Amino acid sequence: MLYGLLLFLLLPVRTAGSAESLFPPLEVRDDAGQTTRFEKPAQRIIALYGAFNEILLALDARDTLVARTVTDGKIPALASLPAIGTHMRPNMELIAAQHPDLILQLSGRDEARIQTEQLRALGFRVLCLELNSFKQMFAVTELLGRLTGREAEARNLTSAWRNRLESLKARYAKSKPVRVFYEVRYPNLLAAGTGGITDEIIRLAGGINVVTEPKKLVRFSEEALVTANPEAYVIQKGPMNPTPMKLEERPHYRDMRAVRDGRVLVVDEESFARPGPRAVEAVEQLGNWLHSQTGSF
Repeated sequence: MLYGLLLFLLLPVRTAGSAESLFPPLEVRDDAGQTTRFEKPAQRIIALYGAFNEILLALDARDTLVARTVTDGKIPALASLPAIGTHMRPNMELIAAQHPDLILQLSGRDEARIQTEQLRALGFRVLCLELNSFKQMFAVTELLGRLTGREAEARNLTSAWRNRLESLKARYAKSKPVRVFYEVRYPNLLAAGTGGITDEIIRLAGGINVVTEPKKLVRFSEEALVTANPEAYVIQKGPMNPTPMKLEERPHYRDMRAVRDGRVLVVDEESFARPGPRAVEAVEQLGNWLHSQTGSF
């Protein structure tokens, strides 16, 4: 529920000589319905979901980050930060040792809600935010810009992202959409449905998802896949699909149109499934590949 972020700007407090004096106190109601008041910019942030970290890095707010999850250690700019556990299982003692003034958590899963409640019970300020689309990504970026005193940077950033996406939308507007299947995991085939940012990436790149169920992740049978017979097959590689098998080596896949035509693309999971800055690049990458003459990237 986007723009479940409701910002209530209060009267600014200004005192000469203080950076905090330019910060207008505000209240934020997050996507869990909790309201948090901020009297000054957040200066010690822990993000429990990687996309928040990537957005803060794009805002040039690296100095506000005091810790990271284990997974985000592979992001060079965050590697030197202390690890505080995983997104779904953060270590409370390690978090407390960093004295954060703001913790960011992704909404939508019961386990995350339980962690959020535990953190709030310990006295930490937590914003639980939904992040599942470009629209939500823009809203979260602008919110984080306000909370870190980088409001102008956030406006510039979201404006640039919107312009890039609008340009791509216009470029492919008159092209026939390419029918795409996006593999999240194999075996036990899992596909991207229409309920997440991956579907948006496909549509903005001039494609159409052959999986029409309105969920983020959809269990899909091989029989249904063969019947759908997509023109292009995209395989994500990452934590959910670490070593994808070549399609030619899978039973029943060889006669699929995408395989016969050589229109198979392996992509980075975090770029195509995470609503962060790299998702804009993902649209550009997929669009170039889908509409290239050879069908290969």
